[in-house]
Amino acid sequence: MNKKIQEVLTIWHAHFAHDENQYSEFESSDIEYFVGCMLYNHFAFSKALENLKTMDLSYDFLSACGNEYDVIKEIINAIEFDDELQKLEFLQGYILESKSKYSGDALYLLNRLQYHTNAMAERYTKGVNAQKVDFKNPLYR
Repeated sequence: MNKKIQEVLTIWHAHFAHDENQYSEFESSDIEYFVGCMLYNHFAFSKALENLKTMDLSYDFLSACGNEYDVIKEIINAIEFDDELQKLEFLQGYILESKSKYSGDALYLLNRLQYHTNAMAERYTKGVNAQKVDFKNPLYR
């Protein structure tokens, strides 16, 4: 894993290791998910769906993440790539590596992030821009 990302994860896993820093329904995988969201927002993908140009971090997480947020935001902002495909590959690799640490219900948010990121990757591959949001459940097609 990238050294900067590993540093971020180490900081927040240490912070949230203390019960008093956790919020209700906290899962350790929330940390990886929100770091993924921060990366997604930092990379500002041009082929993201209009309503997914940014991914909101939950109030619970932000209010519990402590003073470390500013340090982590700086570290993430220092991660740079030459083009969007490199950014996308980095984010996809990060998600896969993060998912390998968890199982079951702990994967819910990471799976959601992966779904949106993979859909965006498909738009890059096909060279198309998002035209509309399709709210159909893919399991019922």
